[in-house]
Amino acid sequence: MQSLSVELNGAIAAIALLLLVIQVPALAVLLSRLLQGPRRHSPLQPQPPLSDLLGTVSIVVPTLNEAARIGPCLDGLSRQSYEVREIIVVDSRSQDGTPELVKAVGEQDPRIRLITDDPLPPGWVGRPWALHTGFLHSSADSQWVLGIDADTRPQPGLVSSLIQTARRQGYDLVSLAPQFILKELGEFWLQPALLMTLVYRFGPAGGTLAGADRVMANGQCFLCKRSLLVELDGYTSARSSFCDDVTLARHAARHGATVGFLDGSQLLKVRMYEGAVETWREWGRSLDLKDASSIGQKWGDLGFLVAVQGLPLLSVLGFAICLRLGYTSLPVMAVLVLNSLLLLMRVALLWAIAPSYDFTQAKASWSFWLSPLADPLAVYRIYLSSIRTPTQWRGRSYS
Repeated sequence: MQSLSVELNGAIAAIALLLLVIQVPALAVLLSRLLQGPRRHSPLQPQPPLSDLLGTVSIVVPTLNEAARIGPCLDGLSRQSYEVREIIVVDSRSQDGTPELVKAVGEQDPRIRLITDDPLPPGWVGRPWALHTGFLHSSADSQWVLGIDADTRPQPGLVSSLIQTARRQGYDLVSLAPQFILKELGEFWLQPALLMTLVYRFGPAGGTLAGADRVMANGQCFLCKRSLLVELDGYTSARSSFCDDVTLARHAARHGATVGFLDGSQLLKVRMYEGAVETWREWGRSLDLKDASSIGQKWGDLGFLVAVQGLPLLSVLGFAICLRLGYTSLPVMAVLVLNSLLLLMRVALLWAIAPSYDFTQAKASWSFWLSPLADPLAVYRIYLSSIRTPTQWRGRSYS
């Protein structure tokens, strides 16, 4: 019995050493990214338009059965000032009354124009095809093209702030991280854990970019110089991508464009999905970003997430039990301390990301503070997404 205990102690110590070898370098990488937080670009604020912004922006809104969500989006876009030349809604043959709703709003705002895109060509995903169609139909007199998703709620001063920031900072392409509107208990528990997978991999919005392959972007609010889109042949480089925003942004960065991903929580709100199940199914499909990444980067990022987000909670629970049972070797103590530190960092980050959430419509916002318990599940979702190719997306089926 004593020999068995010695062997078990050695096995537990070996596992602890292996975890230390994996997690210590991963922690160093994580700290290098999170420490950008204090130096990051401050959240953008609403700005009044300047006289020289007149008609500089064409807005493109892709839609497919968005009647239940597009109203607040169009209302917010109509409240943008004279910098907006046109608002092109590209509908992909919606069956829920979306076109009729858009036409009705267009009677109140002549800038709103509805077009229907052609049938999806081979090799294209629906969203980049709709955006590409809108770009081709936009005015050549506009200096910028702004892609906006139908589930967003643009706040007054959004477009002016975007343009002024892009000009001042010299961006050719800039996208915004929004403020999320969550309501149900399950959403508040799961969604922040999924969001944290992005923060851990790419740092906070407004941080310093570390090369084209680490560029982050958000297609919900995606501003690009028209001249750059002409040079890149519109959205063709992202035609087959289910994360077309990141794919296009990285492609642009490789071609020398200056790309920014900034905090837009004061300018843009979004109600993405209804409930935790839809969040798991829909958002989880593209969070791996495999369409914009090399195979090595995809699996390297997954291994990194396992080390710093998936394992800490499980490790603390497991090695605390080992400690309770008398297995008190130095590696066991070290791995327990390391993973406790990772958990404390994760809890502290809740305060950092809290401004990214609108709590005013929440029914159970207290579950937000329990979201670290969903971290292993979030990392598992990234794994599932990494090994699967979507066959359905926003009502469309793909082979």
